[in-house]
Amino acid sequence: MPSPRPGAIREALAVLGIRRLLLGLHDAAFPSTPEEDTGRGTPYGDGAVALLEFAAELGFDGLQLGPQGALPPGHASPYDGAFFSREPTSVALLPLTRPAFGELLDRGWLARRLAGRPGGGARAELAFAREAVHDALGRAFAELERRREAPPVAALARDLEAFQAREAAWLARDAAFEGAPDGEARARYAFAQYLAQAQHAELRERAGALGLALFGDLHAGISARDAHAAAAFLLPGYRMGAPPSRTNPDGQPWHYPLLDPRRYREAGGDGPALRFFRDRVERMFAAYDGLRLDHPHGLVDPWVYRDEGEPGAAVRAGARLFSSPDLEDHPALGPLAVARPDQLRRELPRHADGWVARLDPEQVTRYGVLLDALMAAAARRGLGADAVACEILSTEPYPLARALERHGLGRFRVTQKADLARPEDGYRGENARPEDWIMLGNHDTPTILAAAERWIATGAAPRQAEYLASRLLAPGEPQEAWVRRVAGSAGALVQARAADLFAGPARQVMIFFTDLFGEREPYNVPGTVSPANWSLRLPADFRALYRRRLAEGRALDLPRALARALRSRGAPFAARHEALLAALDHAP
Repeated sequence: MPSPRPGAIREALAVLGIRRLLLGLHDAAFPSTPEEDTGRGTPYGDGAVALLEFAAELGFDGLQLGPQGALPPGHASPYDGAFFSREPTSVALLPLTRPAFGELLDRGWLARRLAGRPGGGARAELAFAREAVHDALGRAFAELERRREAPPVAALARDLEAFQAREAAWLARDAAFEGAPDGEARARYAFAQYLAQAQHAELRERAGALGLALFGDLHAGISARDAHAAAAFLLPGYRMGAPPSRTNPDGQPWHYPLLDPRRYREAGGDGPALRFFRDRVERMFAAYDGLRLDHPHGLVDPWVYRDEGEPGAAVRAGARLFSSPDLEDHPALGPLAVARPDQLRRELPRHADGWVARLDPEQVTRYGVLLDALMAAAARRGLGADAVACEILSTEPYPLARALERHGLGRFRVTQKADLARPEDGYRGENARPEDWIMLGNHDTPTILAAAERWIATGAAPRQAEYLASRLLAPGEPQEAWVRRVAGSAGALVQARAADLFAGPARQVMIFFTDLFGEREPYNVPGTVSPANWSLRLPADFRALYRRRLAEGRALDLPRALARALRSRGAPFAARHEALLAALDHAP
């Protein structure tokens, strides 16, 4: 769907002071054309090209991808992925039938191999995709070896050799973990990784030509593959999880190992744990224009629990890694503490944001070792705080807030979670700061359409509409009829919630694809294991789907959301932008 006129949406974003508008989409959810569909999406295929063009037309200036690391067999969550190796099933196969990749695959063979794909494309079919891509890459590698000396395959082979030399350290250890026992198996592993990296570089170039930045996702968990590589400098006896919170009162045992903070520094220099982390973030910043930090408390003051007993009980009895100087049930954490006993508020639960009440500047520096290393890596690429999005949700411990403050970093404001009975609630849009990132939801929340339908069913819609009127109606605009209309329709509630994102003061907006397209089903339900999780994807005819749902009032109408946000600033402001408002109002 085209913009109302060239540049009108981006002009409106600039007028409103919005610096970023990202569309969130994980690899598996990308659309594919029928001839390339393996059963799982990829950001590197023809369907992805069409989606990038669509996103640019709608005024987005970037894509927020999920983690793209290689997954263990049978795992669907991208947050279980590897740090260095990319997921092979994200490799697009159709480009391998073209001259740019030496026509390593025969198009007829590929069509026959993909013909047995189960399902109708509405959900990812991971098992089929893994097998199909494995077969195709094996066939392509054999063809590369057969024609290694012939152009244009010879140039491809030289590029592959250069890649293997450049990335030798992690390629060798990851291939060994994968069980590649000999030189040929390791060469096949390197070939798959080479293709994934080459196609990613093409994606970044294509996105840049459309004015789209690519944001990666620096996930908090250490995969089994990376734990094997880092075994000598992991913290013994503890795992990282999520503390009890408003969103998850019981906490979540993630089972992830942690880098041992005693190995950050050694003999006055960087220790192996810090070097390992720095290698990871340097690689990320080389591949993306910005990063989403998944649960940044994991970098600054992770919630840890003993690696023994029932995990749920263990995580509820856990503690903060650096904020537990004298806990009787966690004596091993005392030597690692940064906070002193006199700086704790003992009347609060140890997971509370205010458990640590104050810190000296030197202590903030010690809490921020990993975050400082990350921001230094960003600076070396010419990137600043606006290139780092921190996924801070219902909990922001004081040490984390201080560490972020040093770098001017903001947090997430998920507006569907706002408690309208509490004016100070952190999810309310008016309580955001300019450096924050605001959104309707993310991959772990109900969709905004499902939330709006729930508000109507439970009688909460009038309060929602009244709150939105206070945000979106300019002085003098009639309120009663507007509130009645918005409270009576899930679609109207959705559109008003979308307009609220742009009403300020947050200057970075992120929209997950399920909200843009008016989905009812969530992408993931946290704390559950289900075949439905992580499997929702866009169909090949996503443009027609968007137009249809836009007509139904389900999909987000960005031109009209922006127009409403512009009008919220009052009649004189609207009058100065009359032509822009007219263009937005008459969007197709």
